[in-house]
Amino acid sequence: RGEVTDEAWAVIAPLLPDPGGARGRWRDHRQVINGILWKLRTGAPWRDLPERYGPWKTCHERLRRWTADGTWDRILAAAQVHDDGAPVHWTISVDSSVVRAHQHAAGARKKGALSGPATPGAQDGEAIGRSRGGLSTKIHLAVDGRGRPLSILLTPGQAGDNPQLLALLDQIRVNEPGPGRPRKRPDVLIADKGYAHDSTRRALRRRGIRHVIPERSDQVARRAAKGSTGGRPPAFDKLVYKRRNVVERCFNRLKQWRDLATRYAKRVSLYRASLVLIAAVIWLS
Repeated sequence: RGEVTDEAWAVIAPLLPDPGGARGRWRDHRQVINGILWKLRTGAPWRDLPERYGPWKTCHERLRRWTADGTWDRILAAAQVHDDGAPVHWTISVDSSVVRAHQHAAGARKKGALSGPATPGAQDGEAIGRSRGGLSTKIHLAVDGRGRPLSILLTPGQAGDNPQLLALLDQIRVNEPGPGRPRKRPDVLIADKGYAHDSTRRALRRRGIRHVIPERSDQVARRAAKGSTGGRPPAFDKLVYKRRNVVERCFNRLKQWRDLATRYAKRVSLYRASLVLIAAVIWLS
């Protein structure tokens, strides 16, 4: 249960290194990835990994190595364009969710971080902050119209939602079949009142992105107080807004994996890599 299916493996396998290298033969990639998935599903310590998945150090090292070289992001990119008869639906919903950071996740060394390209979402150190309940990390998520992840950003738990919106949209790059650049711009963006800022609406209009974001009550009152000079209310489509629940359902699916519902990883890069791997599994399931 929870292991890579044959259909998913057909997409993943070509993106992995040759199992036989100059330094000897790697342990079977599928066995190792299934071991990583077992760990993420159960939330158990690495040392409790069942023997059928091989040495726990091998699975952990493979997760770390493929985080550093961007393998997990390439797998997600391939999954997003996998021809399963359900292409990307460009009515995008965004939201955030806070996860508790276990005490084991705190105290990462400032030196000796993973080598390789900068990890999106790592601009705030290790993305651990304090909010209600103690140490926490906030997951910012954009999903397509079927609730499948398009981009993921991590910040400390106390960070606001709105300042992360444009960065979250900038991470969307879907290489649709055929020539041309990756697609980034949605047909419609749906978000809740946490993103209802005038500056955000202006930025979205400059990008040509139609958005469905309800006004906050204080904004309605402020405009009403100005009378005829208050301007018109922003367009709001109630029927389209009802489809925002897909992002909530995606969070529910992600948090079925216990290692994601509570953050145990010290490094934000490893925690984000785990989210990206499960996001690919959602696309391929």
